[in-house]
Amino acid sequence: MSILCGLPCIPLLECVYCLACARWALKRCLYTAGHDSETWGVATPEEFEPVPRLCRYILAVYEDDLRNPLWEPPKGYGIDPDCLVLKKNYEETHGLAPPYLLYLDHDHADIVLAIRGLNLAKESDYALLLDNKLGKRKYDGGYVHNGLLKAAACVLNAECDILKELVEKYPNYTLTFTGHSLGAGVSALLTMVVAQNRDRLANIDRRRIRCYAIAPARCMSLNLAVRYADVINSVVLQDDFLPRTATPLEDIFKSLFCLPCLLCLRCMGDTCIPEDKMLKDPRRLYAPGRLYHIVERKPFRCGRFPPVVKTAVPVDGRFERIVLSCNATSDHAIIWIEREAERALEVSSSFLC
Repeated sequence: MSILCGLPCIPLLECVYCLACARWALKRCLYTAGHDSETWGVATPEEFEPVPRLCRYILAVYEDDLRNPLWEPPKGYGIDPDCLVLKKNYEETHGLAPPYLLYLDHDHADIVLAIRGLNLAKESDYALLLDNKLGKRKYDGGYVHNGLLKAAACVLNAECDILKELVEKYPNYTLTFTGHSLGAGVSALLTMVVAQNRDRLANIDRRRIRCYAIAPARCMSLNLAVRYADVINSVVLQDDFLPRTATPLEDIFKSLFCLPCLLCLRCMGDTCIPEDKMLKDPRRLYAPGRLYHIVERKPFRCGRFPPVVKTAVPVDGRFERIVLSCNATSDHAIIWIEREAERALEVSSSFLC
């Protein structure tokens, strides 16, 4: 009636907004991480075996001196300092890429380049994350995160010669790129660039190239994520928020001063925009490659259960909803991921025995 009489319709808008918020909150509260992978298959111990070991290699990047470690995990880093080819910090990368190490793993016939995660105290890391907008950078028929691609190109340009030398010297070794969080996105795009430019590494066979992106940021469009699933693998622990963060990262950081405004817009968008329409946007970025989801908690139950690792190459959405959980941030920590990945590997191996 107020609309027909030309009177302000604020009460009506308030009702619509409250209903939208209630619908959004109900969907979020009832949604659990297990829904993301409930139809996926169970990963075999063989395909998941490298994950705990690579997590420990990533943790080793945080150490200043691997001969005298300060934060060594219970099982150690599993690194022989004599086989460490190089290790670079922020000063040596000039802030153009996160710190990383290159390790020659003779025990597993593997050449490993491991990249650390986001450093909350480094402006250069934020600059990499913020250097992107929806559809800003095209690559190989799809879209990628602009800042992370620049960092990947920087690492490849710096280490191309030594990688080529190692690949030629050890023709039976695999070449593995791995990283956590920010480093996971860089490692995934670095793998894609190497796969596209194999001539720079002595025409290395694509089957020797692989990547394990631990808790990655969304960094490539769906067509690229599926196309490179044979060489890129993403590992996500239960409720981890970052692989589910579809909102552009620059908008999140810029909106910290007005978080209610961000939540309001997200709520109205989820309510008014059909999910299939959002998924059809070719510029939308996703977690890369084949997905491995570690599930260790069940809805409406307390405590942790023996972890199960689900895997798939989904094409109809990849962790599209943020899970309202007190573990959403702790599940992003590399220490917890390493611990639960090791438990998952032990559980799956014991079942086979």
